[in-house]
Amino acid sequence: MSSRKIIAVIPASGVGSRMNASRPKQYLKLQGKTILEHTLSLFLTHPKVERIVVAVSPADPYYQEIKLLHSPKIQIVFGGETRADSVFNALHAVENEAWVLVHDAARPCLTKEDIDKLLLIEDTNGAILATPAIDTMKRANGTTIAFTEDRSTLWHALTPQFFPVVNLQNALQNAFQKGLNVTDEASAMELAGYHPQLILGRSDNLKITRPEDLALADFYLTRRQGL
Repeated sequence: MSSRKIIAVIPASGVGSRMNASRPKQYLKLQGKTILEHTLSLFLTHPKVERIVVAVSPADPYYQEIKLLHSPKIQIVFGGETRADSVFNALHAVENEAWVLVHDAARPCLTKEDIDKLLLIEDTNGAILATPAIDTMKRANGTTIAFTEDRSTLWHALTPQFFPVVNLQNALQNAFQKGLNVTDEASAMELAGYHPQLILGRSDNLKITRPEDLALADFYLTRRQGL
């Protein structure tokens, strides 16, 4: 299946309220570029990614300032109220025969090597990048501990998440019709009866969520560039 059409989908319509910043987190700067530009650059330069569909908020006043978004390899669509809505909207701009790499806009430290691991997957159940849980995991009852989970079977879901576009579209549609909450693409696939593979990813593929994550992402990018 080396001739598969590979499209990257980047949901970028979130507001990032936990960052306490003046603008959505994807537009905050790291090393002179926005987080979104760092994220897009890897897909733009990857030889197997044909194009990128970016879902932004209809009320977003910032995306037109990003010159990189004017690349002929990038298509802008409008997202929805949730991440799942935004991804679903973006999938309408993707050909039915394609496979999609859905990646968080606020994960700028992804490596080409981790993308390549996903692209080896041909099973139509799809796959996601993930890391095994290494911390002791507690199940909560409010703000108290109910019990300790067995971490040996727990993984942290990362992105990209990689699926045939039609399978993912149908899975999201199924979740919407049932009123089910899906927080990532794999959860929609699971609800539709699929069993995506877990592909070991790098733990430095962090999602910038809180202010302290910016410094950590800057450290990872600096170390990678050998600066």
